[in-house]
Amino acid sequence: MYEIIRKKTLNPFVVLMEINAPLVAKKAEPGQFIILRTDENGERIPLTIADYNRESGTITIIFQKVGATTEKLAHMEEGDSLADFVGPLGNPTATEGRKKVAVIGGGVGCAIAYPVAKKFFEQGTEVHSIIGFRNSELIILEEEFAKVSSKMKLMTDDGSRGEKGLVTDALKSFIESGEKYDEVITIGPMIMMKFVCKLTKEYGIKTIASMSPIMIDGTGMCGGCRLTVGGETKFACIDGPEFDGHKIDFDEVIARCGTYCEFERHAREETCNLFAKEVK
Repeated sequence: MYEIIRKKTLNPFVVLMEINAPLVAKKAEPGQFIILRTDENGERIPLTIADYNRESGTITIIFQKVGATTEKLAHMEEGDSLADFVGPLGNPTATEGRKKVAVIGGGVGCAIAYPVAKKFFEQGTEVHSIIGFRNSELIILEEEFAKVSSKMKLMTDDGSRGEKGLVTDALKSFIESGEKYDEVITIGPMIMMKFVCKLTKEYGIKTIASMSPIMIDGTGMCGGCRLTVGGETKFACIDGPEFDGHKIDFDEVIARCGTYCEFERHAREETCNLFAKEVK
């Protein structure tokens, strides 16, 4: 059993948990993920590793409440234990040999982007971070990014915090001011990553995009995370989750991403109602 050591609500929709999993923490690297089950009858879901501590033997996960399982997980408390917690899975982020990078996170995708920025920073790479959110209420990990970044820009769609605008506005500003990046890493909503990659392609900057958001089974068997990269079919969980952003068919991925949204919304509502009845 994998005990929840720490729980913290980051915003009304996003929760951080630190899990006791020493064997996973021993091998974990940025970009990788785990698969968990809340209980013996629970659904298997993949979540990206948001941080790890080899000394304490813990793994940090950050998740958004979007479906039945994440809603159920959010109702668990410190001291409770998960039935399964398997990993690390997937290919780690390649961080060697870069002198200057831009790490771009959007929304809950910042939870995936943060360990990448941290690893680059610890290696001595100059890190410029850009994090974007719809509004100030949804901001997460602002202080954490600031600690591992030489430069950081916080963007909000409505201008309620940081600068008003999109992450692409900030990236374009950095590039046009003379910043030269060995690589740009982008993690967040598909539409955001599509336009980040479109911008960097204009400037000829190598760009890596994380396809973690489309993973389901996490083993390559379900086919739910298939995508087209450079004209070839790939699977995010076993071939990725990171790919050359200039070769991804984002339009195909975006069209498929909405397939189960309505199903997940209903499943989450049913789970919320179940917990509400239990409280009464």
